[in-house]
Order: sequence, then C-alpha cells, then structure tokens
Amino acid sequence: MLVAVPPMGFALLLMAFMPNLWTTTVVVMTFFFAYYIFETPYRGLYPDVLSADSFGRSQGIQHIQRGIAIGVALVGGGLLFKLWKPSPFLLAAVLTTSACSLVILLVREDGGHGRVFEGFAAYVRRSWHIFWSDGDVRRFLLANSAWEGTFAAARTFVVLYIIHGLHQSKVMSSAVLGAVAVGYVIAAIFAGRLGDRFGLARVIFFASFLYGGGFLVAGLAQEWHDWYFALIVPVSIAGGTVMTLAWGLLYKIVPVEHRGAVSGLATTTKGIGILIGAPIAGLAIDLAGPYFEATDGYQVLWPICGIPILAAIPLLVRLMEIEPRTKVEAPAV
Repeated sequence: MLVAVPPMGFALLLMAFMPNLWTTTVVVMTFFFAYYIFETPYRGLYPDVLSADSFGRSQGIQHIQRGIAIGVALVGGGLLFKLWKPSPFLLAAVLTTSACSLVILLVREDGGHGRVFEGFAAYVRRSWHIFWSDGDVRRFLLANSAWEGTFAAARTFVVLYIIHGLHQSKVMSSAVLGAVAVGYVIAAIFAGRLGDRFGLARVIFFASFLYGGGFLVAGLAQEWHDWYFALIVPVSIAGGTVMTLAWGLLYKIVPVEHRGAVSGLATTTKGIGILIGAPIAGLAIDLAGPYFEATDGYQVLWPICGIPILAAIPLLVRLMEIEPRTKVEAPAV
C-alpha cells in the first residue's frame, strides 16, 4: 500500500495539466495501476483486523462513506472545475495521498515475519490453484464478475440513456443519479446489519431478484414518467445491498491463509467485469438502434445489466449453505 501512494498522488497532480488526450490516457492508466495495487491489500486488511461478526457492518460503514464521498465529489468537483480547472485534481491529489497514508500509519496488523516476496510466478501459481481447487471461492468470483460488469455498464451509460434514450435534460439525469445515490446509502445503512444477522449470502440472494428483475422491467420503458422514481429507489437499494455485502461474503468463505491471494483474485474479477460489461453494453446499444428507435437502442442496456445479476443467483445457493458453517478466526491482537 505504501508503494502505491506516491504514484497515485503524483498521477492526480499531473492530471490537472495534461496537454492532450494521449498523455491523459497514460496518466490515467498509471493512476489506476497504482490504485489497484493499493486496493487489493487494503481489502485484505478487513478480515485481518476485524472480527467475523462485523464483516457486514464494516462494509456498510465503508459504503456509507463511499456514497457520501461520491456525492460530494460529483457536486463539489463540478463547482471547483468551473472556478479553476486544475483545482479538483489538485485537491484530489492532496486528499488521496493524505487519506491513504493515514490508513498505513494508523492501522496495526500482524504479519511480515517471514520472507516478504516469493516471486511473481509463485503468486500466480498460488492464485490459479486457489481458483480451481476451491469451488466456493470460484463461485463467488464468477458472481463478482457479473456484479461488477453490470455496475460498470450501468454507470457508463445511465446518463446517456436518460439524455439520448429518454430525451430528458441534464437536470433530470442528475435527479435520477441522486435517487440512485439515496438508494445506495439506504442500503449501506441497513444491509450490513441484516447481513450479519441473517447471513450475507442470504441477503444478497433475495436482493438480487429485485436488482436483476428491476433492470429487466426498466428495459420496457420508452419514455420518461416521474413515477419511475418510485421504482428507481428500491432497485437502487437492492443493488446497493448486493455491492455492499459482496466483499464481506468473500471474507466469510475464504480460508484464513488465502485472504491476501483471494483479495487479489476478487480485484482481478472486478477488473474483468469492468472490461467486459461496458463494451458489451455499448455494442448492444449500437446493434439495437434500428430495432428500438424510440430510445435509439438505449433501452437494451437494462436487460443486458439484469441478465448477469439473475444468472449469478444460482451461485449464491451453495454459498448460503456453507456460510453459517464457515468458521472465521478472530483477528490477532
């Protein structure tokens, strides 16, 4: 994590002064390379420093903070950009460097007593072995790819769907995003406690029906109606519940000795979902244009998002069965 902080901060700093698209692309790639180096061990810290009965609540707290931060950044970043274009990037560089450094400074963990680096080939072989030998972890990773791919596709095209597909204003698109954010925060507040009480896999299982089914129903819309907000919020709550509890479920089912490796695998499947989800959705929209002229093909986005969520539901059945019997050791003091 410490190795990743300087390039993250420096890349954000450079973003403010990029002269063209190509140099911006290089800097963005550098930032995300460092970001995912940081995120993997950061995720792996959760089961190391928390007790098993707080995995759900810990993810809920994180997602509450994440939802608030995203909302503040979307509004405040735009205002700062209007005042002085480099300012949001400069502020992001300072905040990111400070926050990530504080995590490293303040969190205490037990480890690093043996050989630190075993070599890339050894880590790749270990991850590959875990993926193929542990069926429960493999089921989660496949489901995680579906969840992340759906999230990436929806996040990429939702504004274009509202503006170009339903022919609404940017103000309306902001209102829809606000409703989604409200649902996300509501989910973060309650999902963790529900998951810790009834089982994370069980809560994700039932939320997935509303989440995926809501996307399928959204694919029927060809024009905007204000009463859609009554559907957007509960579907957002269901989606927020799935995304909030996903990592907590992973912590419950992974063997203690494989926590770090499986955090890396989960981050990899997240990347795969992002790489696949948005391009497939974009291609589907282009191909559907002649057949869904009322929305310029954009309504096909929602069935494309809903099918992976529903397809992942059978994978949760086994995880529901093994989660209550999975013994997770308390963190070392």
